[in-house]
Amino acid sequence: MAKTLELPIIDLASSDRIGTCNSIRQACTECGFFYLVNHGVEEILLQKVLQGNKAFFSLPVEEKIKLSRKEHRGYTALYAENLDPNSSSRGDSKESFYIGPLEDITSHGYLNQWPPEEVLPSWRSTMEDYYKQVLSAGQRLISLIALALNLEENFFHDVGAFDPPNGFLRLLHYPGELSSSNEEIYGASAHSDYGMITLLATDGVSGLQVCKEKMKKPHVWEDVQHISGAFIVNIGDMMERWTNCLFRSTLHRVMPRGQERYSAAFFLDPNPDCVVECLKSCCSESTPPRFPPIRSGEYLKERFKLTYGAGN
Repeated sequence: MAKTLELPIIDLASSDRIGTCNSIRQACTECGFFYLVNHGVEEILLQKVLQGNKAFFSLPVEEKIKLSRKEHRGYTALYAENLDPNSSSRGDSKESFYIGPLEDITSHGYLNQWPPEEVLPSWRSTMEDYYKQVLSAGQRLISLIALALNLEENFFHDVGAFDPPNGFLRLLHYPGELSSSNEEIYGASAHSDYGMITLLATDGVSGLQVCKEKMKKPHVWEDVQHISGAFIVNIGDMMERWTNCLFRSTLHRVMPRGQERYSAAFFLDPNPDCVVECLKSCCSESTPPRFPPIRSGEYLKERFKLTYGAGN
């Protein structure tokens, strides 16, 4: 039985910005996870998103596969991905639906896919409203993270990370009943997130676990509890690269709990053309940069290849 991990609570509306930034720095260096409250996302909207999440995944399979993932938007079925390349399991026991930047448009039309209005009335508008509100919260948080790194408040804006922003909303459904098997089954196998930060909302069903020391074996896993109305925030790999591993992109996973679980993860990634390179404040002669500079888009492309296979 895993023990419960005590995470700090960060108040995005606090007037004590210095204290908040110090708390963020401590959370990101010690664990890479924290709760975020007073984030400005309306509670009634959050509940509508979780209800819409359940409504979509309750659709017949033939309806869902009409929206199968293209350009990293749309539906992914059970076992379609394996977040841990070292795992021998057939894939993660979850299905998901990706929504990318709302403004994304090509010569072929909008990249995002949506269920028809007659199938799920107001579903698209609910998800778009939520996307906008959580993006706003994420950008406000990133400004505080910059201050926590002793940078200018607008540093990540100035280096082009949000020009325009590259956020992805991922709706997730973990089934309650799983087929019997001799192999270990994961809702989401052990992984770290790829981008800057992730803001996670859940329906309260447990299952999320964190391993604070990913280099130590065997891994020690601790449960993350749900706090009503709070986001669970974690640092991603690109922020870890920017900070030369000062801020930690922590291993986490979702374990089956014998009941259905719904969540909505918002991945705030840098613009694909943004170059992620070690911050001057995070390296020195004695601690040189651990990673070479890389464009955000190139990094994400390589990580998705490992998750979905070279053909995707």
